[in-house]
Amino acid sequence: MDSENPSAPARSQSRNRDKKHPGGHPDGRRPAGVVHDHVRHTENFTVIGNDLAQHQELSLLAIGLACYIQSVRRGTAVDIKTLAARFPEGPTRIASALRELETHGYLRRTRERTSTGRIVTRTVSCNRPGHRGSREQAARSRPARRTEPDEPAPRKRLPAVPQPSRPWPVLLRTAVDVLSGLRRHDPRLLLSATDAEHLAPGVAAWLERDLTPTAARHD
Repeated sequence: MDSENPSAPARSQSRNRDKKHPGGHPDGRRPAGVVHDHVRHTENFTVIGNDLAQHQELSLLAIGLACYIQSVRRGTAVDIKTLAARFPEGPTRIASALRELETHGYLRRTRERTSTGRIVTRTVSCNRPGHRGSREQAARSRPARRTEPDEPAPRKRLPAVPQPSRPWPVLLRTAVDVLSGLRRHDPRLLLSATDAEHLAPGVAAWLERDLTPTAARHD
């Protein structure tokens, strides 16, 4: 017959101890690390991605600055001078943080000239670098605008043609006559007056080399 171990704690005592320390720490210590005491926001909040908040290469100042820029309204000034007046960090540190955000794609800054001739810096904040905004995606997916029947189609740019060394009026008129007569040999070669005028110098350059109009038509 087995005998009881007088040094073993009673089961009821063990259960009571577990109730006093549900975290599994009998000495009363709390688990290491942060403990969140969060309240769900329903207004006046900004969604920040963990790829930014926990970025492995950005400095803490750059991460905080990016969070601030993403939280402000469209059109809010975020230049170095304005940010230096808003935060205790000086212009040098803020400029360095902005360059970090540019390097990693969270900011795009371009210099543009206004209608008055003034040079301004346009800043675009990206909450997910590498992903374009929904407006640009919608523009790409939108079907191409059809040309209305009464709206002339855009004219293609005509290719460059050789120029005669001496553009004599008689030589150019002969070249135009050669081009206008091509349709008699092939109906597909019907040229408009604009096309004939554009191509005439090239034909004139051929005629200038003692090439006959008949030979020019066949070439």
